[in-house]
Amino acid sequence: MRRFFFVSVLAAAFGGLFATSAATQPPKADEPKPIGVVPKDNVKMDDDTKKAVEKALKYLAEKQEADGSWGNTAITGFTLLAFMSNGHMPNQGDHGKVVAKGVRNLCSTAREDGYLVGARGGNMYCHGMAALALTQAYGMTGDEDVKKITKRAIELIIKTQNNEGGWRYDPSPTGADISVTIMQVMALRGAKDAGIHVPDKVMTDAIKYVNRCYDKRTGGYKYQPYSAGAGYARTAAGVCVLQLCGQYDAEEIKQAVDYMEKIGDDRAHYWYGHYYACHAMNQVGGEPWEKYYKRMRDKLLAPGYQKATGEWYDPRLEAAYGASYQTSIAVLILSVPTHYLPIYQK
Repeated sequence: MRRFFFVSVLAAAFGGLFATSAATQPPKADEPKPIGVVPKDNVKMDDDTKKAVEKALKYLAEKQEADGSWGNTAITGFTLLAFMSNGHMPNQGDHGKVVAKGVRNLCSTAREDGYLVGARGGNMYCHGMAALALTQAYGMTGDEDVKKITKRAIELIIKTQNNEGGWRYDPSPTGADISVTIMQVMALRGAKDAGIHVPDKVMTDAIKYVNRCYDKRTGGYKYQPYSAGAGYARTAAGVCVLQLCGQYDAEEIKQAVDYMEKIGDDRAHYWYGHYYACHAMNQVGGEPWEKYYKRMRDKLLAPGYQKATGEWYDPRLEAAYGASYQTSIAVLILSVPTHYLPIYQK
């Protein structure tokens, strides 16, 4: 278990992280973090990047709905991670109240069985993303109310794993695909790190399913074991989850990174792909990560790509999910060097 959890619980007990208190400034992004273990990283956020991120967070804060959401539970989860990746916790930091309201919204969407979908509807992909966001909020605050909801959400994931080791869109142990499966594995990993019990067999079986989707011919990952062809987004997700589950020396990782560097992008799943790719490449580290971050920073900070009002919205790339979705993932990409989110620490 990572050290951040114990430190965070103590901080919550003595400092009241979720109490209604005056917002405190988050530490500067380039200051060493007192908790967790981060990958060795020579990449830093420069001043222009920090300004772009802060402008984006102000945009996202303004776009928060009255109920605390930014859309369905998946988009709300992505947006909360964007804030938390820059040190804004519930009632802490310049956007602390925004984050607290968003976390309350996710908690309010939980059904009796733990399913995080709410009135807007959703599926297990949405559930997994929302559960991941709650594991990070709980892990860094120790809030017991958040823990109760998170624990039920994780128990639902465990109960709905199918006999192949994976998950699909319905909350039942029927089919499986790599996209929905990896989202559940991320949530399970976040839960384990925060001290919520997850049986080892659940994780082992899930990794076995992910590895069955590996395509030896290309070095990438396929949507399902018997699907035709690998894809960038699925491969980035595969590398990310292998790293987060401690399989740093897995033979598949090097081949998958080579595949990602050759392919470069997935226009059909652009933002989704880079959400995973940025963390996968950071965990790999070294020259691949440095080249990747420079490429993405140069694209995201290219003149005119970020709107004057702070958002990123490219109508050619996953336009249907909207500006909050694109902006949140752009912030997550640029903010990786902060290493605030426990899920992405080794």
